[in-house]
Amino acid sequence: MNAALVAVLLSLVSACAYAAAAVAQERLASRAAGAGALRTLTSGAWWWAVALNASAALLHVVALKYGPLTVVQPLGALTLVAAVPLGARLAGRRVSAIEWRGTGLTLLGLGALLLTASGPAPEHVLSVPEALTVSGATAALIGALSWPGTRPGLRHATASGIASGVASALTQTVTVAVTDRSGPLLSVQVIGVAVLVAAFAAGGLLLSQTAYRGGLGAPLAVVTLANPVAAAVIGLSLLGERLRGGAGGVLLALTGAALAAWGVLQLSRATPEPAGPPPAGPPPEPVPEGPASAGPGLMPRQPGPGHLTPL
Repeated sequence: MNAALVAVLLSLVSACAYAAAAVAQERLASRAAGAGALRTLTSGAWWWAVALNASAALLHVVALKYGPLTVVQPLGALTLVAAVPLGARLAGRRVSAIEWRGTGLTLLGLGALLLTASGPAPEHVLSVPEALTVSGATAALIGALSWPGTRPGLRHATASGIASGVASALTQTVTVAVTDRSGPLLSVQVIGVAVLVAAFAAGGLLLSQTAYRGGLGAPLAVVTLANPVAAAVIGLSLLGERLRGGAGGVLLALTGAALAAWGVLQLSRATPEPAGPPPAGPPPEPVPEGPASAGPGLMPRQPGPGHLTPL
């Protein structure tokens, strides 16, 4: 089987697992909005989401062995496409028309990106100095985005997407270094970069949990966009990856990116439809205000004409 096709198939399954994990995290965040980190760690739902994320990450690692970052990372946008109907199903509501439209635009944009990004299995990986430089710059950027202030949800989502994208680039370095058998299995490069991968993966997971306190759509959309952008910057600038088709390929990739971004924006702005029609029957009668609304026995009975009220 073609290596690029293997990478695509593994990425699709990984995206579905990531979608299930995102929905589980959002439902946990909505139920325990004010809960601390310790209470979250004792929740079974949290560890279920961690297991789903770990399974998706394992599939993602294998996909990075067979395909370049510019192929594998854009497919991560399918996480949002899968999470929308899954979240609606669990919430007992219908998927709205704007959500379906956003899904279609995202898929169309991803198709255009894949036509230009398709390429052979990765040959170049990050060196130790490059990995340290990328990690230091990413840590500084994440620290700035996570600084307390207004709108923490979207800023934390951006930081989570960047952390995940960098973790993917570093993971590819570890995977290729381990499987090509050109050096020792537990070299300084492999161990050091593996530690960085674990740090960025855990940081991205915790940042996304914070971001989902404001809902699923907008934070997941931002994570979905920031992740491939960060990975593509590393792949194109440091790993020697290129787009196919020359100037026409670049134009097609930009068009696809614009369509995917438009679709993600539609998904993030979608208003959920109610689960069903309102209950049948006449509306309840309004209760009059003022002294007339008092119940019997609270006001004295008014006498008829010509009669006195006994004392």
